[in-house]
Amino acid sequence: MTHVAIVTGASRGIGRAVALRLAARGTAVVVGYAGKADRAAEVVDEITAAGGRAVAAGGDVGDEHDVAALFDLAEKEFGGVDTVVNSAGIMTLSPIADLDLDALDRMHRTNIRGTFVVAREAARRLRDGGSFVMVSTSVVGLQFPSYGGYVASKGAAEAFTLIFARELRGRNITVNTVAPGPTATDFFFEGKDQATVDHLAKQPPLERLGTPEDMASVVAFLTGPDGHWVNGQVVRANGGII
Repeated sequence: MTHVAIVTGASRGIGRAVALRLAARGTAVVVGYAGKADRAAEVVDEITAAGGRAVAAGGDVGDEHDVAALFDLAEKEFGGVDTVVNSAGIMTLSPIADLDLDALDRMHRTNIRGTFVVAREAARRLRDGGSFVMVSTSVVGLQFPSYGGYVASKGAAEAFTLIFARELRGRNITVNTVAPGPTATDFFFEGKDQATVDHLAKQPPLERLGTPEDMASVVAFLTGPDGHWVNGQVVRANGGII
Protein backbone atom coordinates (compact mmCIF):
# COMPACT_ATOMS: atom_id res chain seq x y z
CA MET A 1 0.00 0.00 0.00
CA THR A 2 1.33 3.43 -0.98
CA HIS A 3 2.13 5.78 1.88
CA VAL A 4 0.29 9.07 1.28
CA ALA A 5 0.98 12.53 2.72
CA ILE A 6 -0.78 15.87 2.62
CA VAL A 7 1.60 18.80 3.09
CA THR A 8 0.07 22.25 3.43
CA GLY A 9 2.07 25.35 2.60
CA ALA A 10 4.11 23.17 0.26
CA SER A 11 4.68 25.60 -2.59
CA ARG A 12 7.75 27.12 -0.93
CA GLY A 13 10.10 27.09 2.04
CA ILE A 14 9.87 24.39 4.67
CA GLY A 15 6.68 22.90 3.25
CA ARG A 16 8.28 22.49 -0.17
CA ALA A 17 11.35 20.81 1.32
CA VAL A 18 9.12 18.47 3.32
CA ALA A 19 7.10 17.51 0.24
CA LEU A 20 10.27 16.75 -1.72
CA ARG A 21 11.84 14.79 1.14
CA LEU A 22 8.77 12.62 1.72
CA ALA A 23 8.38 11.99 -2.00
CA ALA A 24 12.03 10.92 -2.22
CA ARG A 25 11.31 8.00 0.11
CA GLY A 26 8.33 6.84 -1.94
CA THR A 27 5.47 8.75 -0.36
CA ALA A 28 2.74 10.04 -2.67
CA VAL A 29 2.22 13.72 -1.86
CA VAL A 30 -0.65 16.16 -2.10
CA VAL A 31 1.07 19.55 -2.43
CA GLY A 32 -1.22 22.02 -0.67
CA TYR A 33 -0.90 25.72 -1.42
CA ALA A 34 -2.81 28.95 -0.87
CA GLY A 35 -1.89 31.33 -3.67
CA LYS A 36 1.21 30.13 -5.50
CA ALA A 37 -0.20 27.72 -8.09
CA ASP A 38 2.84 28.05 -10.35
CA ARG A 39 5.26 27.24 -7.55
CA ALA A 40 3.14 24.32 -6.39
CA ALA A 41 3.17 23.00 -9.95
CA GLU A 42 6.96 23.22 -9.93
CA VAL A 43 7.09 21.07 -6.80
CA VAL A 44 4.81 18.49 -8.42
CA ASP A 45 6.94 18.53 -11.58
CA GLU A 46 10.13 18.02 -9.56
CA ILE A 47 8.62 15.07 -7.73
CA THR A 48 7.24 13.40 -10.82
CA ALA A 49 10.44 14.00 -12.80
CA ALA A 50 12.25 12.00 -10.11
CA GLY A 51 9.79 9.15 -10.48
CA GLY A 52 7.50 10.08 -7.60
CA ARG A 53 3.76 10.71 -7.40
CA ALA A 54 2.24 14.06 -6.53
CA VAL A 55 -0.70 16.36 -7.20
CA ALA A 56 -1.24 20.00 -6.26
CA ALA A 57 -4.34 21.35 -4.55
CA GLY A 58 -5.11 24.97 -3.76
CA GLY A 59 -7.16 26.14 -0.82
CA ASP A 60 -7.40 28.04 2.43
CA VAL A 61 -6.51 25.96 5.50
CA GLY A 62 -8.93 28.05 7.48
CA ASP A 63 -11.82 26.89 5.29
CA GLU A 64 -13.14 23.49 6.30
CA HIS A 65 -14.52 22.81 2.81
CA ASP A 66 -11.15 23.49 1.16
CA VAL A 67 -9.41 21.23 3.68
CA ALA A 68 -11.96 18.45 3.17
CA ALA A 69 -11.26 18.74 -0.56
CA LEU A 70 -7.55 18.16 0.12
CA PHE A 71 -8.36 14.87 1.82
CA ASP A 72 -10.89 13.96 -0.87
CA LEU A 73 -8.20 14.43 -3.51
CA ALA A 74 -5.68 12.33 -1.59
CA GLU A 75 -8.20 9.53 -1.24
CA LYS A 76 -9.27 9.73 -4.87
CA GLU A 77 -5.76 9.89 -6.34
CA PHE A 78 -3.81 7.70 -3.92
CA GLY A 79 -6.28 5.73 -1.82
CA GLY A 80 -6.07 7.38 1.60
CA VAL A 81 -4.01 9.57 3.93
CA ASP A 82 -1.23 8.38 6.25
CA THR A 83 0.63 11.58 7.07
CA VAL A 84 -0.42 15.20 7.40
CA VAL A 85 2.13 18.00 7.75
CA ASN A 86 0.57 21.39 8.40
CA SER A 87 3.23 23.84 7.29
CA ALA A 88 0.90 26.65 6.17
CA GLY A 89 1.42 29.87 8.07
CA ILE A 90 1.57 33.64 7.77
CA MET A 91 3.50 36.21 9.79
CA THR A 92 3.11 39.93 10.43
CA LEU A 93 5.66 41.52 12.74
CA SER A 94 4.72 44.52 14.87
CA PRO A 95 5.05 45.83 18.40
CA ILE A 96 1.86 45.02 20.24
CA ALA A 97 1.13 48.74 20.71
CA ASP A 98 1.02 49.19 16.93
CA LEU A 99 -0.46 45.84 15.94
CA ASP A 100 -3.01 46.00 13.13
CA LEU A 101 -5.94 43.93 14.38
CA ASP A 102 -6.88 42.91 10.85
CA ALA A 103 -3.37 41.46 10.48
CA LEU A 104 -3.83 39.68 13.80
CA ASP A 105 -7.11 38.21 12.58
CA ARG A 106 -5.45 36.99 9.37
CA MET A 107 -2.66 35.30 11.32
CA HIS A 108 -5.14 33.69 13.66
CA ARG A 109 -7.28 32.45 10.78
CA THR A 110 -4.37 30.67 9.13
CA ASN A 111 -2.17 29.79 12.10
CA ILE A 112 -4.80 28.89 14.71
CA ARG A 113 -8.09 28.18 12.95
CA GLY A 114 -6.23 26.60 10.02
CA THR A 115 -4.29 24.30 12.32
CA PHE A 116 -7.46 23.19 14.08
CA VAL A 117 -9.34 22.69 10.79
CA VAL A 118 -6.53 20.55 9.37
CA ALA A 119 -6.18 18.63 12.64
CA ARG A 120 -9.94 18.00 12.84
CA GLU A 121 -10.02 16.57 9.32
CA ALA A 122 -6.90 14.51 10.01
CA ALA A 123 -8.48 13.07 13.17
CA ARG A 124 -11.42 11.91 11.12
CA ARG A 125 -9.57 10.56 8.10
CA LEU A 126 -5.97 9.56 8.87
CA ARG A 127 -5.41 5.84 8.49
CA ASP A 128 -4.36 3.95 11.61
CA GLY A 129 -0.61 3.96 12.11
CA GLY A 130 -0.26 7.43 10.60
CA SER A 131 1.28 10.69 11.76
CA PHE A 132 0.43 14.35 12.13
CA VAL A 133 3.02 17.14 12.32
CA MET A 134 2.43 20.83 12.95
CA VAL A 135 4.98 23.58 12.32
CA SER A 136 5.43 26.21 15.03
CA THR A 137 8.42 28.46 15.72
CA SER A 138 11.24 28.57 18.26
CA VAL A 139 10.37 32.24 18.81
CA VAL A 140 7.69 30.90 21.17
CA GLY A 141 10.66 30.35 23.50
CA LEU A 142 12.99 33.10 22.28
CA GLN A 143 10.37 35.82 22.80
CA PHE A 144 11.76 38.40 20.37
CA PRO A 145 10.08 41.82 20.44
CA SER A 146 7.61 42.48 17.58
CA TYR A 147 6.73 38.77 17.31
CA GLY A 148 3.88 38.92 19.85
CA GLY A 149 0.94 38.35 17.50
CA TYR A 150 2.75 35.68 15.50
CA VAL A 151 4.00 33.80 18.56
CA ALA A 152 0.52 33.90 20.10
CA SER A 153 -0.88 32.26 16.99
CA LYS A 154 1.84 29.63 16.69
CA GLY A 155 1.85 28.86 20.40
CA ALA A 156 -1.67 27.53 19.99
CA ALA A 157 -0.36 24.57 18.01
CA GLU A 158 2.17 23.77 20.69
CA ALA A 159 -0.49 24.02 23.38
CA PHE A 160 -2.69 21.27 21.97
CA THR A 161 0.00 18.90 20.62
CA LEU A 162 -0.13 16.44 23.52
CA ILE A 163 -3.90 16.76 23.88
CA PHE A 164 -4.38 15.81 20.24
CA ALA A 165 -1.98 12.88 20.61
CA ARG A 166 -3.97 11.60 23.59
CA GLU A 167 -7.27 12.00 21.78
CA LEU A 168 -6.02 9.66 19.04
CA ARG A 169 -5.24 6.89 21.53
CA GLY A 170 -5.86 3.42 20.17
CA ARG A 171 -5.13 4.24 16.52
CA ASN A 172 -1.31 4.16 16.58
CA ILE A 173 -1.16 7.72 15.23
CA THR A 174 1.57 10.10 16.39
CA VAL A 175 1.17 13.87 16.80
CA ASN A 176 4.16 16.19 17.10
CA THR A 177 5.11 19.81 16.48
CA VAL A 178 8.35 21.00 14.91
CA ALA A 179 9.45 24.47 16.02
CA PRO A 180 12.15 25.77 13.66
CA GLY A 181 14.63 28.40 14.63
CA PRO A 182 15.82 31.01 12.12
CA THR A 183 15.63 29.22 8.78
CA ALA A 184 16.80 30.42 5.39
CA THR A 185 13.47 30.82 3.60
CA ASP A 186 11.81 33.72 1.78
CA PHE A 187 9.41 33.82 4.72
CA PHE A 188 12.33 34.42 7.11
CA PHE A 189 14.25 36.93 4.99
CA GLU A 190 11.24 39.17 4.31
CA GLY A 191 11.68 42.56 5.99
CA LYS A 192 15.11 41.83 7.52
CA ASP A 193 18.32 43.68 6.70
CA GLN A 194 21.62 41.83 6.32
CA ALA A 195 22.84 42.83 9.78
CA THR A 196 19.78 41.26 11.37
CA VAL A 197 20.20 38.08 9.33
CA ASP A 198 23.89 37.86 10.25
CA HIS A 199 23.10 38.40 13.93
CA LEU A 200 20.47 35.64 13.98
CA ALA A 201 22.75 33.27 12.08
CA LYS A 202 25.33 33.62 14.86
CA GLN A 203 22.90 32.81 17.68
CA PRO A 204 23.00 28.98 17.53
CA PRO A 205 26.19 27.29 18.70
CA LEU A 206 26.36 25.79 15.19
CA GLU A 207 26.64 29.39 13.90
CA ARG A 208 24.43 29.27 10.85
CA LEU A 209 20.84 29.57 9.81
CA GLY A 210 18.85 26.42 9.53
CA THR A 211 17.82 25.26 6.07
CA PRO A 212 14.46 24.00 4.85
CA GLU A 213 16.17 20.66 4.34
CA ASP A 214 17.18 20.57 8.02
CA MET A 215 13.52 20.91 8.96
CA ALA A 216 12.43 18.37 6.36
CA SER A 217 14.83 15.86 7.90
CA VAL A 218 13.17 16.27 11.30
CA VAL A 219 9.71 15.89 9.79
CA ALA A 220 10.84 12.84 7.82
CA PHE A 221 12.08 11.25 11.04
CA LEU A 222 8.87 11.99 12.94
CA THR A 223 6.67 10.65 10.14
CA GLY A 224 8.76 7.55 9.46
CA PRO A 225 9.11 4.26 11.31
CA ASP A 226 12.26 5.33 13.18
CA GLY A 227 10.45 8.24 14.82
CA HIS A 228 7.16 6.59 15.66
CA TRP A 229 7.90 6.34 19.38
CA VAL A 230 8.11 10.14 19.59
CA ASN A 231 4.59 11.34 20.33
CA GLY A 232 2.99 14.47 21.76
CA GLN A 233 6.23 16.44 21.63
CA VAL A 234 7.40 19.89 20.53
CA VAL A 235 10.78 19.50 18.84
CA ARG A 236 12.80 22.73 18.76
CA ALA A 237 14.86 22.29 15.60
CA ASN A 238 17.07 25.34 15.94
CA GLY A 239 20.72 24.35 16.19
CA GLY A 240 20.82 25.00 19.94
CA ILE A 241 19.66 28.61 19.93
CA ILE A 242 17.66 27.91 23.09
